Amino acid sequence: MSTPSNKSLLGIIFFTVFLYLVGFGILIPIVPILSRDFGATALQTGLLMSVYSFMQFAFAPFWGGLSDRMGRRPILLFCLLGEAFSYLLFAWARSLEWLFVARILAGFFGASISTASAYISDITPPNERSKGMALIGAAFGLGFVVGPALGGGLALWGQQISSAPHFETSFCALWVGALCLANFLFGLKFLKESLKEKNQFAHKRNRLALLKTYLSQKTMGAMMNVYFLSSLAMAGMEATLILYMGERFDWKLREVSFGFAYIGVITVISQGFLVRRLIPKWGERKTLRFGLTLFTLGLGGIALAPSVPWMGVTMTLLALGNSFTNPATMGSISLLAPAADQGITMGVAQSLASLGRILGPALGGFLYQSFDVRSPFVTSGFLALIGLLTVISISKSLPDTGKKVS
Repeated sequence: MSTPSNKSLLGIIFFTVFLYLVGFGILIPIVPILSRDFGATALQTGLLMSVYSFMQFAFAPFWGGLSDRMGRRPILLFCLLGEAFSYLLFAWARSLEWLFVARILAGFFGASISTASAYISDITPPNERSKGMALIGAAFGLGFVVGPALGGGLALWGQQISSAPHFETSFCALWVGALCLANFLFGLKFLKESLKEKNQFAHKRNRLALLKTYLSQKTMGAMMNVYFLSSLAMAGMEATLILYMGERFDWKLREVSFGFAYIGVITVISQGFLVRRLIPKWGERKTLRFGLTLFTLGLGGIALAPSVPWMGVTMTLLALGNSFTNPATMGSISLLAPAADQGITMGVAQSLASLGRILGPALGGFLYQSFDVRSPFVTSGFLALIGLLTVISISKSLPDTGKKVS
């Protein structure tokens, strides 16, 4: 079991990732409105939404490799400070160009989530690695729930304080910046270095060369592909669900917001509690197969659900499947990687996930517009099925260290 000290460190990392997603969630409804007010075209608005994920794709391995060389603590603290600055810049921005600068910086510093994953790898023993990775997913889910709700509340509060143009959106961004700054000060005092042995050569390793090396390895390459496919499938669903629910069931923004909040709540419960209890009983292999099965059924079921209650069933399967899949996948990748390369390995994995979040919305939107409105969900379900079949084919070579021997 983790020592009390390690549990407190996990709590700091949890809060750090949570803040990343709160900030991201708060700005999801704000960015399109602001960009429209600043004269952006639909294409420019889409680019403004995707530039954050693109920066994470480009720089997650950079921060991960740098943390292998310099340590996790300085990278996390520096990036928290950078995140705070990016939100202050967003609050100050009064043109489309400055909005782009702010979101680019937020994605650049937010790419240090790979370092947070590596930190968890450092302080958790192999048999608890996947349970530790579940905390990242729980923080994602909780941030996804709290972010939009907090953003709405802060915007209303800001409107009561001042009627100046864009004050309410600036008010929201200032609060996120203040939270990041508070977390930086808290980490400065309490966050300890987790890396026992620094790798002076980590920063010199080329990400594409490392990715090619990993993809050439049967088990590691397969798990990297599974992580990419699951991210691609999820992003394609997220990009078109609002349109689909509006067309099929006449849902408006309010109903869809509650639907996404429901997914977030299920994610928090399952990754915060269920996964951390099931992995010691089942191990990574069974948990991963079970998660991908539910994930496939949930994605494909969206296209088949004839009513809102049935849609609720499919979304529950989807949320549970995604919650079981991600920590088991990340835990397996971490266990397969050398101890000295945890940072850059987590960076490469997070980079692939970011690539999926960049390509997914474009793929989903293209399918929705060019073919049947159900095609994005059928396609996402098919991608998840490929991931499931891949895991089944390499199941015997996957680590299963999370399973307790009775």
